[in-house]
Amino acid sequence: MRRHIEPSTEQLERLLSAGGEGPVTMLNLLRYAEVADYSASPALDPGRSVSGRDAYAAYSTGVLPILAALGAELVLFGSCRSTVIGPPDEEWDDIALIRYPDLGSFTTMVSSEEYRAIVGHRSAALLDSRLVPTDAAASQM
Repeated sequence: MRRHIEPSTEQLERLLSAGGEGPVTMLNLLRYAEVADYSASPALDPGRSVSGRDAYAAYSTGVLPILAALGAELVLFGSCRSTVIGPPDEEWDDIALIRYPDLGSFTTMVSSEEYRAIVGHRSAALLDSRLVPTDAAASQM
């Protein structure tokens, strides 16, 4: 199984070239590793075995102040139930919706020193993930 944890250069370029103005809400689907894998970020390794969920909690503690400073907000965070429509093997542990004032604030965050200092917790925590940008105006049905 291929893990989808960090965006590829091509995916980031496609996101940035799509442009758009106004708020963007990012849909995050998260599947945690049973045990966090800090091999790519040994400086962040807590020195003991922690669950992927605990590693993601460490990431959340660090990212929430960064989001607030950018004017972004956590709209929803919760546990997922079983998939109703989709591949039977595509199950998710949690969902998060984060609203950014604009796409620029998202790119500012992911390129900041503060973010790069904590993102290793996210990478260690996740077995797989999805990140889908949505247009806030599209929320009206």
